[in-house]
Amino acid sequence: MDGLSSNLCATLPLHAVTQAGFEAFMSGLAPEAAAFLAASGFTAAVHEVRLLPGPNGLAGAVLGLGEAPDDPFSYGGAPFALPAGSHWHVDGVPNPMAATLGWLLGAYRFTRLRSRPARVPALLRPPAGSEAAIVTAQAICRGRDLINLPANHLGPAELADSVVTLAARHGASGEIIEGAALAEGFPAVQAVGGGALPARAPRVAILRWEGAADGPLVVLCGKGVCFDTGGLDLKPSAAMLRMKKDMGGAATMMTVAELIMARRLPVRLVLLVGAVENAVSAASFRPGDVIRTRKGLSVEIGNTDAEGRLVLADLLTFAGEMQPAVIINGATLTGAARVALGPDLPALFANDDHAAEAILAAGRAIEDPAWRLPLQKNYLSWLDSSAADINNVATKPMAGAIVAALFLQHFVPKATRWCHFDLYAWNDQTRPGRPEGGEIQGARAIVDGLVSLFATHPTTERPVT
Repeated sequence: MDGLSSNLCATLPLHAVTQAGFEAFMSGLAPEAAAFLAASGFTAAVHEVRLLPGPNGLAGAVLGLGEAPDDPFSYGGAPFALPAGSHWHVDGVPNPMAATLGWLLGAYRFTRLRSRPARVPALLRPPAGSEAAIVTAQAICRGRDLINLPANHLGPAELADSVVTLAARHGASGEIIEGAALAEGFPAVQAVGGGALPARAPRVAILRWEGAADGPLVVLCGKGVCFDTGGLDLKPSAAMLRMKKDMGGAATMMTVAELIMARRLPVRLVLLVGAVENAVSAASFRPGDVIRTRKGLSVEIGNTDAEGRLVLADLLTFAGEMQPAVIINGATLTGAARVALGPDLPALFANDDHAAEAILAAGRAIEDPAWRLPLQKNYLSWLDSSAADINNVATKPMAGAIVAALFLQHFVPKATRWCHFDLYAWNDQTRPGRPEGGEIQGARAIVDGLVSLFATHPTTERPVT
């Protein structure tokens, strides 16, 4: 993986220094090195890097951690701040897991479609005890790759195939439902993807894995809209520029699945990905159409650009039929969530306080945050329809993220724990550890949160709120 150095390579020391430990670090340096750092203005502020000269050229470097030694992204700028291709080991690092994860996430760049060689990052020999961080970084970077692939390289077929490939990598089973079976069993998915027939036909991909035969069943559902034109309610051209990322929920749930399997959590796991393209053609679904869903509810189409919730409706119904311990879905669902919380803070909706707090607490502990928004019940009437059981959009131009979550809740059994992540799945610009492009948000928090949830609240107790 990019950013890793072989144990056989000679490495230079990278001293990781917090502001609290800065004076002690300076007092332990050789006088000439301390004088050099002082003259350079180094203060151990986060992301600060200084190269240390030595008799043979480069003797090492110093990385400032500010006041955040446990934040992986404190280490994320180092791979491209240090000389290209140089080999390093981290000296005095307070958190080996955070250092390795942050370094590898910072070393990532999406380069597979470039003909010119890219600038090579500096390479890290990972500290002892950070093996799990390497596995986590690999899963996240694979998810980033999926989001970054343009739609002509990643359509519904390719996304579904990637679920099967993931299954094979971990000894799980993989299945793809398409054609007549899809139209019968997942009619809303078929309706959304019908405009892309026949070349980019919709699919549902299913991964099944047993980490423990008697473990709780976790079902993950991912919105996999490989490109979203908005359908007949066509988006403006500027709003389409990033719509290859509209399968970011699927990529995120795939990352969660990979981490669960890689960590061998004692659960049973099912991953469902609805892989579609929301295209414009004579076969596209229309505003005013009434479509059926797997649950049997009829849905009036108030807007064809609110298609992701239709895909998830069928997946959530199928998930509920399995009577799982918890259902978690991820989707780049609404711009309203981004208006409320910005690009870096996913919105979390949940019908269960224990599940929500377990995930939120895990995210706070490992710098993978989310923010809970309410399932405001008195907004349910905004989805009323005179032609069908429910409309796919609200009658009011407010609370878009909440209304979308309320729509999804119609398709979740009331006695089943459920968490819904409304994600951005993108970095608008490059920052340390977060290169511009596709991003996996919330996956680490979900996995750690599930561990905590099942440890503290047995699956026989489902205190649904």
